[in-house]
Amino acid sequence: MNYIQQAYKGQRELWMFILTTVLVAGIFISNFVFYVFADPADLEAAMKAMDHWNLPANVVLAINLLPFTFLIGLLFVLVKFVHQRSLLSLTTTRLKVDFKRILFSFLMITIYTVGTFFLMYYIDSSEIVFQFNPGKFAVLFIISILLFPFQIGLEEYLFRGYLMQHIGVLVKNKWFPLIFTSILFGVAHSANPEVGAIGFWKMMIFYIGTGLLLGIMTLMDEGLELALGFHLGNNLIASLLVTADWTALQTDALFKDTSSPELGSISEIILPVLIVYPIMLLILSKKYGWTNWKDKLFGNVEEPPKENYKIID
Repeated sequence: MNYIQQAYKGQRELWMFILTTVLVAGIFISNFVFYVFADPADLEAAMKAMDHWNLPANVVLAINLLPFTFLIGLLFVLVKFVHQRSLLSLTTTRLKVDFKRILFSFLMITIYTVGTFFLMYYIDSSEIVFQFNPGKFAVLFIISILLFPFQIGLEEYLFRGYLMQHIGVLVKNKWFPLIFTSILFGVAHSANPEVGAIGFWKMMIFYIGTGLLLGIMTLMDEGLELALGFHLGNNLIASLLVTADWTALQTDALFKDTSSPELGSISEIILPVLIVYPIMLLILSKKYGWTNWKDKLFGNVEEPPKENYKIID
């Protein structure tokens, strides 16, 4: 059975899919609706109101991340007891979760991000401020290590896991859920501050492109492990290494970028999506022996013979 076919191991009534999606994805849906229909002046007023609270950056980060701990738990409960399927089937086609895959993709994106940052810092550090505060950074590190796995876990299990599998079963192919969940992933981040700072379409190129990368990883590797490691490495480094006033993650990171957000759009958005991401996919394909790209990304999804799977009673 391929990754999308794992959904056949559980109950798949339409009302279950709608209920789970609405309950778990409600935070993303509400953010998008608010962004689309709210007056720009109201958005700016809401941001200023939050600034007036003068809460420490670490407190704000923890407040923003804590809901994800509840939501991923809710998703797991609904999959287990409503859809009556195992969490392993939501994660991978392998007999157990491959933590070596998670570690490899984590290190791949971490080494790339840290390496390129310090290269750019060496070339021109005029707009990068070193702001290391041992006490604040220690708290930030603990919060990040404890809570970011829940945040990225929810996004991966929801978009590349639950939605990818169930939409694939509904439409009977792989290309539509790959593209659709990538677009949803981009739309879900449309209320992030950097979208307003850099521009909607530029950021959608980055978010949707990243969604496609993670979706291709998942379908080609028949599991979420690589996407989980990549996403975790990306968000942890974004939190700990460098921050800026116009990003969603305003933290007590090691460095602060004071440059105009538009200046980095090519090197930090276009370059990764068009050049770096394909290279990373090539590296992964060589390491894990990916073949038959056409079928894995564009093939049909058919229900396997009943004897090949068993629904949990």
